[in-house]
This record gives sequence, C-alpha cells and structure tokens, in this order.
Amino acid sequence: MIFIREYVPDPGSAGETRFSTPTRYAGPMPSYAFRCRSCGDTFEVNRPMAQSSDPAVCPHGHDDTVKLLTTFATVSRGGGGTPAPSPAPTPSGGGCCGGGCCA
Repeated sequence: MIFIREYVPDPGSAGETRFSTPTRYAGPMPSYAFRCRSCGDTFEVNRPMAQSSDPAVCPHGHDDTVKLLTTFATVSRGGGGTPAPSPAPTPSGGGCCGGGCCA
C-alpha cells in the first residue's frame, strides 16, 4: 500500500509549508463493463480488483445488470522490431488423412 504526503501551506505561519496528513493512494483502478438487462444500457465502473464481482447499478438506477467480458490489446509502432517468423510446418506425408494410411 502506498501513502502520499505532500507539502501544503501552513495556516499558522506566513509563507511556510508543512507535510499534509498521509492519505492512501489508490492508484489507477481497473474498469469493468456492465450491461443493464432492464434498459439495455452499457456502462463502465472503475473499482478495485477486490470488488470486481460486486453487483453494479446502472446509471438509470436499475440493479439487474450483468458483467461483460472485455478484452485489451496494444499495438506497438516503431521499436525497431519485426514479428518473429513462425516455424515451418512439419511434413506429415500426404493424402487425405495426413499420411497415416494412404500411400
């Protein structure tokens, strides 16, 4: 767990600063997509992973929602690399069944 302290103006001294009370830093949280079965609205909720399976209420107040499966992908530009070539297929003989019984 990370705690954040920052300099804040000290109200009792002219121009001096002091440390603030440490506050818990939650950091970026995962986003979970939901769909409301009542109105069909799709929405996202940011919450800690520990609460990922908790139910969500849609923005219109309906509580009949279902969590959607979402995916994530990245595309790299530059970086100087090209994808590694895939290995050549292994010869398997021939014929309609891959060479197991045909000659």
